[in-house]
Amino acid sequence: MWTIYLKELLELARDRRTFFFTVFIPVFAMPLIFAGFGFLSSSMFKQASTADMAYAIFGKEHAPQLAERFAREKGFHEITLASPEEIKAAIAAERIKFALVIPPGLNDRLSTLQQGAIQLHYNSAATVDLTRKRVQSVIGNENRALREHALSAFNLNQRQLAFALDPIMLEDHSTADKREQMGAVVGGMLPYVLLMVCLMAAMYPAIDTGAGEKERGTLETLLLAPVSRTAIVLAKFLMLFTVGLTSALLMIVSVGLLLHFFGHAIGGDVVQMVRAIGPLDLAMVALMLVPTAAIFAAILLSLSIYAKSYKEAAGLISPLMLVTIMPTLVALLPGVELNWKWAMLPLTNVALAMKELVKGTMDYRMFSVILLSTTLTAGLLLALCRWWFNREQVLFRN
Repeated sequence: MWTIYLKELLELARDRRTFFFTVFIPVFAMPLIFAGFGFLSSSMFKQASTADMAYAIFGKEHAPQLAERFAREKGFHEITLASPEEIKAAIAAERIKFALVIPPGLNDRLSTLQQGAIQLHYNSAATVDLTRKRVQSVIGNENRALREHALSAFNLNQRQLAFALDPIMLEDHSTADKREQMGAVVGGMLPYVLLMVCLMAAMYPAIDTGAGEKERGTLETLLLAPVSRTAIVLAKFLMLFTVGLTSALLMIVSVGLLLHFFGHAIGGDVVQMVRAIGPLDLAMVALMLVPTAAIFAAILLSLSIYAKSYKEAAGLISPLMLVTIMPTLVALLPGVELNWKWAMLPLTNVALAMKELVKGTMDYRMFSVILLSTTLTAGLLLALCRWWFNREQVLFRN
């Protein structure tokens, strides 16, 4: 068995394409991609929040104070349009970001303590709606000034005025520390990345060790060797298990080194959260990958053995990525927390456990349950793969 295992690893090392997908992408490419995306998104968000924003305003005479406030506001500059009918075309042509239409009589309504409304025209088809947020900030300041002016007639002191404006204020006192706050975000994405790397790294070696050997005609030679089919299955399984687990662990190491040396450019909060993760929690995250890599190895090997050709194996294995993504993304849904029910669901339990470990809120009583259930799942899938490999109509479908 070990001879076949070493033979499979040697063939993997000689195949440049498979070696590229197995080692280079998870160890070097993906950490750099995620780091670059994090730095770029942070920079773009800061730039968009402070970028100069062109706008048009109609009916300034109906609310001169509001018009003056927008004119004084930093990051806004006014563009003159002939009529409100040009607003849509101007926004589409990116001449302006938004337009305000102030109706007649607004100033009179406000002076008589009646609520008024103005129209905001903008393109709301954006993932992050910064335009309305920035406009609302200016309107909020104007609303506060109007309230203070209206209440000044009552000759209120500062405390009474504060009560009239906001009778009850909320003071935030979060029980979550910085690690838990950042871990809720980072910990939700970490399982998705690690599981996908574990799957993708073993995908191409799996196709080659099953369907690839069928196409090359070397599977029959291997079956004629004085080795049991169980040993052959175990050797191929261990090769895929080694590749998937090693790639995921190497990615953890490479991301850790990247954050250690270049974390200040990516984000200080993330670096502090990563440094707060203890060796025990990090070891438990790595331990969760062991049965997960075994699950992927058993499934990939079963599909590759069933396929008649390299092309068919690729077609059968590709949808497996969607099957992997869905249980992992469940951990990101609101209201989904680690409990005894979710601890029994494969992949979702691993994703939730990794999230809790990164946050530092792991219930260690559930860790053994998750590890046991995932290991049993991997064992059942390996037994199914062995039974699959012993069937002649599967090995020689053509």
